[in-house]
Order: sequence, then structure tokens, then C-alpha cells
Amino acid sequence: MPQNRKTSEEEYRNIFEAASDGLILYDMEKEQVVEANIAACKMHGYTRQEFIGLNPSVFMPPESHSLFQEHNRSFTQGEVFESLVTHTHRNGSLFHVEVHRSLIDFRGRPCMLSVIRNVNQRIQTEKILSDEIEARMREQVILLAISHTLASTLELQPELILDQLHEIIEYNHAGLFSFEDSHLITLAMRGTQQVEQSLPIRIRMDSPENLVTLFNGHRPMRIADVWNDEPQAMFLRSFLSDGAAILLEGMKAWMWVPLAVKGRIIGGIGVAHEKRDYFKPHHADLALSVANQAAITMINAELYGHAQAIAVLEERQRLARDLHDAINQSLFSAGLIAEVLPRLWERDQAEARRSLEDLRRLTRGAQAEMRALLAELRPTTLTDSNLGELLILLGNAHSGRTSIPVEVTVIGEFTPPAEVQITFYRVCQEALYNIAKHAKASGVEIILRQSEEMLDLRIQDNGQGFEPTHQVSGHYGMNIMRERAESVKAELSVTSQPGQGTEVSIHWKNPEKKEST
Repeated sequence: MPQNRKTSEEEYRNIFEAASDGLILYDMEKEQVVEANIAACKMHGYTRQEFIGLNPSVFMPPESHSLFQEHNRSFTQGEVFESLVTHTHRNGSLFHVEVHRSLIDFRGRPCMLSVIRNVNQRIQTEKILSDEIEARMREQVILLAISHTLASTLELQPELILDQLHEIIEYNHAGLFSFEDSHLITLAMRGTQQVEQSLPIRIRMDSPENLVTLFNGHRPMRIADVWNDEPQAMFLRSFLSDGAAILLEGMKAWMWVPLAVKGRIIGGIGVAHEKRDYFKPHHADLALSVANQAAITMINAELYGHAQAIAVLEERQRLARDLHDAINQSLFSAGLIAEVLPRLWERDQAEARRSLEDLRRLTRGAQAEMRALLAELRPTTLTDSNLGELLILLGNAHSGRTSIPVEVTVIGEFTPPAEVQITFYRVCQEALYNIAKHAKASGVEIILRQSEEMLDLRIQDNGQGFEPTHQVSGHYGMNIMRERAESVKAELSVTSQPGQGTEVSIHWKNPEKKEST
């Protein structure tokens, strides 16, 4: 019988040592290691002689040791504890482990058996994945904001396009070019003061071959080092000559993104970075998304500036399908969230629920943005629709775009003259734009009171407010609203104080009716 017991112990010892997971036996009363296999010792950086007799606090950080002590105090026979904790290597580094603990009897004493698996690589991989998901979601939110900003203006603002691009792609130098009469002409430059003051620059594209090389099949061109002897780098230096060469001073990496609408080349965006091989394929995809929006903005500006009113209207309707692409950014973001939700739900249900709320907001916002966009492109919508419904549409679009809740209250019923309705819509639109850009508000309230005698509209936010007597240079929103109000003989007032929010109100009296008391 003693020989059988010895044989049995040897067999268990062989199994114990051969296990790939770490196995550690703790004396529960003495709180020290009494046995450990080779895998456990190696995992923690000790020899077996050094590891036996250690108090767990030596290789467990405080939070993990506290959990260990809690398990030690509450263990009952047959119970198994499972947890994800961190342990400390002998060199001081931390690593993640999955631990399964159970109570056993070892040589007549109650002991805790811990089965330990090093999951450090898995945790790091999940963190990298989580960071990538977060980065992609942030990019899509920025793309959505850029899309709205660029698609909602008919006036070309070249500096704004480059500033919006910098929100999503870091660069040191940048130039926005239009293509006119076989010339590339700089519309805006970003970078050092010297770069920004070098406007305008005209670059003649003297051969069809150069044009084909530059616009690269309407795909972005990336150059790792503009100063090497590769053909693309040499070509770049040849056409960015004279004044345009300033874009390359002190730079290494370069990316060129063509601007095109329906196959028509209208310009391009060039960005440079001081680090070699900085721009990656993902940067090119992001830049192309912005470039597509910028191209539409440039086409809008061209139509707005040169066509007659009826021609502009017809062309804007023709471009409706192109502008509709702006909504794709919202849908892309929603799709991205939907793709990661199953994995996110398994890992963190609370975070997954927040992502579901983001998904709801994005889809609702995309729908509202679409309807608002159609209203912009088909002006008859602004007169054929109910004013209250139009204001609700603006509120929903604002909420979807900014995540700021907007409460819209409509009191009474009335169909005002078309010019009055458009004025009230535009004033509300401008007020919401100012709130999104300047107010830093967490809530907005819109109240419309209407009757046959009058219309009264109030847009109030709880943001940072401002000093009404302080006129900021270059900000014409208030003047535009006042001019619109005066054009229909309405009264506009703006009430604000720093830290107390802002209220914009517009009041119109029907000259054909007397206002009731």
C-alpha cells in the first residue's frame, strides 16, 4: 500500500509539472506558497526554490492580493472562483492572468489551488482593437461634422477646407489648388507664416502626360520621401517649382489628393509632413472622403457665383444626388458601430448600450439631415411645408449632428406668407448654427407661437453666452439675421450674458390682422 501511494504521488507530480498552465498551492492559514509547477515559476521569473514559501503579496499587486485574501476568507469545499487579475513579475512588470481557484486538502492541511493562465497578449490585443475601434469612430464623427460643414455652404471657403482636413489628418504644410485653363492655382495654403503668405501661385501643367501622372486615376498619391530619386518624387519636385516649392521646404512625406466631380478634375489638395513615410493608406482614404466633399463645395461655389438664379436652382437640384453622399458618413459610422456591437456586447454590456444609443442618434440624425438637405436643395419645400414641422426638422438635425438635445414646442396653427416662413426658418437655422459653433450648450429650446395675428419664435440655449455689445470681427451671423427680419418687417432681438446662455427671438405682426390681447 505505501508503494502504491508513492507511485500515485509520482504520477500526480508528473502531471503537475507537465501542465502548461501555472499551478500554485497556497497554505491558507500561513498565506504562503507550498507548491508550484515549472510553468508558474517561469511565469513569475523565479526558480522553484525561490518561489516556494513566498507570501502572495510579493507577486500580486495590492488590488489582486485583496481579492486573493477575500477568496481565502470565504472559500467553501467544492466552490471555484474565477477572475481576471494582474500579477507582478520578479522584474517588476505587470501581466494579466486568468485565475481559477478551488479548495483542496494537501498533506492534511486546507490549501488553495490556483490554475493560472497568462493572457497578457490577449488583453493587449483586445486593447489595441478597442483603441482602433475608438479611433475609427472618432474619425467617422469628424467626417460627419466635416461633411455637414462643407455641404451646408454655397460660398467657397478654401481655408476652411484645409482646416477641416487638419481635424482628421495631421500635416505640417498643405495647399488647396483649383485647376483652370491648364493651370493649378493655389486657393489657400496652411503651414508656416511664410507658406500662408505665398499666395497666389500658378503652376502650368504643360503636357497631358503630366496631368495624367498628377491625377493618378483620381486616386491619392503618396510619396514616402520627396527628396529621393524615385520617379514620383522627381516628378513632384519638377512641378512644385518656383514659388510652389515652399510647400516642400523641411518636409519629407507628401500626399496628393485629386478633387473631381463626375470625372471632371477641378483641383487637388497637397499635404506634407516632416516625418518620412508618414502618410499611410488609411490617411489616403480619409483624405479622399474630405476631398469628395470639398469638390462638391467648390462646384456649389462655382454655381452660386456665376449662374443666374434659375440656373442655380436647376443645377442645385441636379447636384442633389451628389450632396446626398454627405449622409453616407452618418450611415458609415452607424455601420461601423453595428459591426463591433456583438464583440463589444460580449466584453462590456454597459459600453455596448451606450453604443446602441449612439447608433440610434446617428440614424435619426442622418434621416433628419437628409430631409433638411432636401429642403435646402428644393426651396419649394420651405414654403409648401408646415413651419412647425420645418423647425422640428432643424431641431432633429441639430441633435443628430451635435448630440445636443433640442426641445421644439409649437403653439397654434397658421400658414404665414412664404417670405415670412422662409425668414423664420433661416433665422432658426442660423441660430442653431451659432449654438453648435460657439455656445458650448448642453440643451436648446425652440418655441413657436403662431396665430392669424402674429408669429413669435424663440431659440434659447443654456451655453456660455456672450457680451452682446462686443462685436467679433468677421462674424456676420447676427447682421444676416437682422437683415432677414427687416426684409419682412419683423423684429429680432438677441439677449445674452456671459455664463447665462443666449436667446434669439423674432416677432412678426400680420399687417392684415390686429394682434389679440
